[in-house]
Amino acid sequence: MLKKIYSFIKDLFVVMDNPKSGLFMVEYASWFYGLLTSFIIIILGHQLVNPYYMIEVRFMLVGGTALLMWLYWIYPCKLTTFFRVAMQFFMLIFWYSETYEFNRVFPNLDYLFADFEQYLFGCQPAIEFSRLLHGKFWSEIFNLGYWSYFPMIALLLVYYLFFQPEKKFQYVSFVIISTFFLYYLIFIFLPVAGPQFYYLAIGYPEKDIYEIARNGFPAIGDYFNYNTDLLPAPGDSNGFFFQRVADAQATGERPTAAFPSSHVGCSTVMMILAWKGNKKLFAFLAPFYVLLCCATVYIQAHYLIDAIAGFFTAFLMYYIADTLYYCFTERALPWRRKGSR
Repeated sequence: MLKKIYSFIKDLFVVMDNPKSGLFMVEYASWFYGLLTSFIIIILGHQLVNPYYMIEVRFMLVGGTALLMWLYWIYPCKLTTFFRVAMQFFMLIFWYSETYEFNRVFPNLDYLFADFEQYLFGCQPAIEFSRLLHGKFWSEIFNLGYWSYFPMIALLLVYYLFFQPEKKFQYVSFVIISTFFLYYLIFIFLPVAGPQFYYLAIGYPEKDIYEIARNGFPAIGDYFNYNTDLLPAPGDSNGFFFQRVADAQATGERPTAAFPSSHVGCSTVMMILAWKGNKKLFAFLAPFYVLLCCATVYIQAHYLIDAIAGFFTAFLMYYIADTLYYCFTERALPWRRKGSR
């Protein structure tokens, strides 16, 4: 075991024979998204709270990317490769929260989704799910699933970095981050906050949710432009994973990005990539994936229709990201068969 760990660490520092010149595809994706959303900042500038900071972060992204490219140029190895890619994924935290800065200027649409949820299922699954499966065991297992989102991304990237050709690693990192960006573009113009924000805004739990539903869920206009209060999540607050999820939400959650669920969509794309890469890796991730999809509704982050839409749109997002990579690289990947993509 120690020999394997030593070999793994040593492999991090082995200098590459043919280091990649210029930007990685994942960096191109980040820069393009930053440029595209810069035009949206210019258009909505007078309505945004802090447009100058948003532009400043884009310059910081360019500077940080340039610095890591310089380090890679000096010492091209898997470690510096991973640092370059990891920075772009770390930036997703900012890009996610920024969707709120855009869509907060538009009228909130949660009432339409809550009404449609009630029409389809005759209830609010985000409430009934946690009522049906209550107690510490269910609370912890679903919160474990929700918490596993970013570890799943990291594990998939590390697997492709160390156990697949470098070109496949570049492909996978591009597809995953492009999927995030495609969802974020939807979130910018579709202001749906999700149950944990909307239910609280309309008076739940002081008011019965179905008493509210009988009169139709109310539109709340630009309420979330000024309020970001979060409904306490269901479950055992003493649980380890409950606390991890609660801490993450307290730090970075915003009333945005509910429909479709990017948690479900992006994790579905990751499962496609895991299946392509290694069936054992797919089997290992599968239980966490199922728990993650269920947890989005269980912890009231999403309506059930958000999760369903996240699953089905994932295949479209994968196709778009896959096609973009194919179009902007010189030749098809080795795993492609002639005449198919």
